[in-house]
Amino acid sequence: MAAVLLAGVAAGTVNTIVGSGTLITFPVLLAVGYSPVLANVSNTVGLTPGSISGAIGYRAELAGQRRRLTILGAFSVLGGLTGAVLLLTLPPGAFRAIVPVLIALSLVLVVLQPRLARRLAAVQGEGGSPGRGRALHAGVYGAGIYGGYFGAAQGVLLIGLLGAFLHEDLQRINAAKNVLAALVNGTAAVAFVVAADVAWAAAGLIAVGSVVGGQLGASIGRRIPAVLLRGLIVVVGIVAIAKILLG
Repeated sequence: MAAVLLAGVAAGTVNTIVGSGTLITFPVLLAVGYSPVLANVSNTVGLTPGSISGAIGYRAELAGQRRRLTILGAFSVLGGLTGAVLLLTLPPGAFRAIVPVLIALSLVLVVLQPRLARRLAAVQGEGGSPGRGRALHAGVYGAGIYGGYFGAAQGVLLIGLLGAFLHEDLQRINAAKNVLAALVNGTAAVAFVVAADVAWAAAGLIAVGSVVGGQLGASIGRRIPAVLLRGLIVVVGIVAIAKILLG
C-alpha cells in the first residue's frame, strides 16, 4: 500500500511537469501482483484525479485558452474513448509496438519546437491556417488514442504536438497539455469503470497520491526555465523509450 501510494505521488508530480507518470505506477502495480491489463486500467482510473489536480495547479497559465481547449478537448475525449475501446478489444501488445516510435517523434518535436513555432508564425501568422488546425486536431486525437490505450509519455507527445503548432510559451503549452491529458484519462477511466474490472484499492491509493503530486508538480514545474524544462522532457522521453523497449 505504501509503495502504491508513493508511486501515485511521484507519478502525479511527473505527469504535471512533463508526463510519463505511468512509467512509475504501472511497474509498481505489476510488482505487487496485478495482471498487466488490470494494472493499466486501475492506473488510468487512479491517475485521473491527479491530472485534474495538475490542471488546476496551472490555472494561471490557462488564461485565454478556453476556446482553444474546448476544441482540442473534444478531440482528446474522442481519442481517449477510442484508445480505451482498443485496450479492451485488441490482443495485448498489438498497439504498443509503435509506442517507441511515437515517443521518439514527440521528442524531435519538443527539441525543434522553438524553431518550428517561429517559422510557422512568420509564414502563417499566429492565427494559423485551416490546414495547420486540422493537422493539430488529428494529432491531438491520435495522442488521445495512445493515452486511452496505455498513456506512458502521453504528456511528451502532447507537448511536442502543441509546441510545434502553437505560437505559445512552453509553460502555457504545458498547462494546456495537463487539461487535455486530464480529459483523455477521465474519458478512458469512465469507459474502464463501465466495461472492465478495476482494482479499487490500488486505484484509490494512486488517486490520493496523484492529487498531492499534481499540486507539487504545478508548484515545481512553473519555476523551471523553458530550456531546462525542454531538456527534462527529452530525458524523460528517452527513459520512456528505453523502458518500453527493454520490457
